[in-house]
Amino acid sequence: MFSDSKLLAEFRRLSKTKTVSQNTVLMNVGSEIFFVPIVIKGCLRVIREDLDGNEIFLYHLYPNQTCAMAINCCQADNKSMVKVIAEQDTELLQIPVNCVEIWLQYAEWKNFLYQTYHERFNELLQVIELIAFSNMDKQLIHYLQQRSKASQTDILHITHQQIADELRTHREAISRLLRIMEQKKQIKLSRNTIELLF
Repeated sequence: MFSDSKLLAEFRRLSKTKTVSQNTVLMNVGSEIFFVPIVIKGCLRVIREDLDGNEIFLYHLYPNQTCAMAINCCQADNKSMVKVIAEQDTELLQIPVNCVEIWLQYAEWKNFLYQTYHERFNELLQVIELIAFSNMDKQLIHYLQQRSKASQTDILHITHQQIADELRTHREAISRLLRIMEQKKQIKLSRNTIELLF
């Protein structure tokens, strides 16, 4: 990911490696941010949550990616605005927040941050388009595809209520759409399990 020997030396000196198990909450809305995560192996799910506990899925972080929200918050000395959950067993680098600014002297680090902002901005635009301009069935298909990709499996162990919470809709609406998708042979439903067939 990085080739600058001085920057790599800084990584070795200051960053820590951490392994988190699937479904571990790494960060909550309102949490103090002490580090910025860079995924080495596995996947993190980033969710926006309001004060009432309502959630909406934003994007996933894959190997060699980091969270633009965390970077933005630590640069502005703000608390976390997102919830971050391990989609699967995940290994990550923890970069101390003060390093984000200091390492801007390294061109590779600066380019990495710019690329991160660009990728996350595009993903957020896609989420906004789905919410504003698409029917719920398209949002649901996109969500299931993203969760499947992140989990690296076509079989998702998830409840209808969990999906409804992250798509900001009612469980009954999700259950109805899932039944229609099953009738179309797009998925196969079992108890708390959805198998993707598309």
